[in-house]
Amino acid sequence: MTIKKSYEEINEKIKNGEAVVVTAEEVIDIVKEKGIKEATKQVDVVTTATFGPMCSTGAFLNFGHSDPPIRMSKVHLNGVEAYAGLAAVDVYIGATEESEDRGAEYGGAHVICDLIEGKKIHLMATAKGTDCYPCKEVETYITKDSINEAYLFNPRNCYQNYNAAINTSDKRIYTYMGILQPNKGNITYSTSGQLSPLFNDPLYRTIGIGTRIFLAGTVGYVSWQGTQFNSACERDERGIPLGGAGTLAVIGDLKNMSTDYIRPAVFEKYGTSMFVGLGIPIPILDEDVMKSVSIEDKDIYTNIIDYSIQRRSKPSLGKVSYAELRSGKVILENKEIKTAPLSSLQKAREIAEELKTWIKNGDFLIQEPVQSLPLNNKLNSLEIVEEEV
Repeated sequence: MTIKKSYEEINEKIKNGEAVVVTAEEVIDIVKEKGIKEATKQVDVVTTATFGPMCSTGAFLNFGHSDPPIRMSKVHLNGVEAYAGLAAVDVYIGATEESEDRGAEYGGAHVICDLIEGKKIHLMATAKGTDCYPCKEVETYITKDSINEAYLFNPRNCYQNYNAAINTSDKRIYTYMGILQPNKGNITYSTSGQLSPLFNDPLYRTIGIGTRIFLAGTVGYVSWQGTQFNSACERDERGIPLGGAGTLAVIGDLKNMSTDYIRPAVFEKYGTSMFVGLGIPIPILDEDVMKSVSIEDKDIYTNIIDYSIQRRSKPSLGKVSYAELRSGKVILENKEIKTAPLSSLQKAREIAEELKTWIKNGDFLIQEPVQSLPLNNKLNSLEIVEEEV
């Protein structure tokens, strides 16, 4: 007999305190012990999580109007420029924008986290002045409580898979994948593997637009497919991508977030980025969903890519499982190479447990997507066309 559950049934069990909720790591042992069918009967929700660097992060802020009013055209927050081409007192500040006086030491990611922590932020804004917005300059201090809206909006987060990075050149290189030592001296990677959300829902059956998520310590939502969404990628027979694939655009109230789950980062000779904590619950609707969430690191592969080649298209030096990467070393071309993660598995586990507690306590219900993510989206690249002389 085929087992089927609905979102309504699962949410009713959550409301009544009867739902069985486990993490994506815990469910692996349950399936090994009881099999897919019995595990599907028993478990209602599986929590997944990730905590890793994601440059495509930022926040929309609305400061409220000054008296006399101003239509801001240039805005700096603690010396970091925010984009003001939106409306009179709306801005978007990106995590990777660097301070004009401190460089990568302090950037948009730091401003966002200082806001979350309730610190005062220096605001400097200028404008050309108009009849309806006559003010040409404002200098003041803001906090998250003094402004109107402040919400995190990340155009790209929660990569479904990503390359492992290596350097075959004879010099050290500095990248968003960290420092890569010369002559294949190390390999870096960034994923929580078997705990990562989109590995546990490879064909986007339960994760889509409108999905309620854990975002940096508060409730957030999937707002759209993420940028560079590459669902029409190479996949294995189970649908698991073998390289960069799906991403999520996510949104949540910055005022309720915690810097326990979102942190600025500075990559040497590269720049500023942001570590973002994200958790997604997967409702166990049927046995196929249970098969997906019981995936293990040994079954998930990625490509080892040479980052010393300065082209968009970089060759793969081979495929490797996340179990091998997680072991701390990989054998490549008869050479033992040390591996290191950029993402934090420990932090991802914390998030999965926190989300599990929210659900078990009835504080978080599962939201059915209002629209599915596309399965045939291809990734385009920028063509540089030289002008004829």
